[in-house]
Parts: sequence; structure tokens; C-alpha cells
Amino acid sequence: MSALRDIEVLLEDRPGALAELGEVLGAAGVSLEGGGVFGHSGIAVAHFLVADADRAQAALDAAHIGPVTVSEVVLLRLDQGAPGQLGQVARLMADAGVNLRTQYSDHDNQLVLVPHPADHRRCAAAAARWCRDPGLG
Repeated sequence: MSALRDIEVLLEDRPGALAELGEVLGAAGVSLEGGGVFGHSGIAVAHFLVADADRAQAALDAAHIGPVTVSEVVLLRLDQGAPGQLGQVARLMADAGVNLRTQYSDHDNQLVLVPHPADHRRCAAAAARWCRDPGLG
């Protein structure tokens, strides 16, 4: 299990909401290792990979930003030059019964998978199989 975790933060759909999130986390000394923000149906959902999710959550809660949900992640590396690898990994996870709730990349070019909490163990096992034999799927 990685020490890195995902924080999901629901942001208000207005200018400055992301700036406030970044300022609060920066002031708390929390570095963002990857992630992004996506808007849909009038709400913005931020997902960021952090090393100290407890500190991030405490800082955001104190600033009344959120709600914040902390989730375990599974990291693995894809061959960036091989088309179709995301589909192969996603199929491997689906065949293992893993519900992937979020997927993005970190600053080290790793794939960040955020499975449903009940599926984390199966996700980690499938990722380990992928790391031993990339391209299976």
C-alpha cells in the first residue's frame, strides 16, 4: 500500500475556488504530487495525490473547503510509447471486479488508480500482476 493517498475535494463552481485550495494546502506545507480538477453539472471535483492526506484534510476542513474524502491509491507505470495500455489495465481491473472511481497521472508519470474502498486489495493484486507482466490483459 502506498503512503501516498488521494484527496477528493468538492469545490464551489466559482472563480478563485481552486486558488483557495492551493493556497491553503501550500500554507499547510502539503505538496501536490499529481491530480487535477474537473467540472461537471455545476460542481468542481478536485483529486490530488498527497503524501500527508491527514494534514491536507485538516487544513481544508479548517478553511471550510470541501467536503474532503481521503482514499487509498494504487500506483503503476504504463509504457507511454505503447498505445492501448490504459484500456488493457482498465480491462484487467474490470475482469478482477475492481470499480475504479478515479484515474489520473502523477508528476512521476505513474498511473494513479483510486478504486472503491472495498476493491483496494483486488486492485493492488491486479496491479502487481501488471507490473510482473505488463501487457497482460
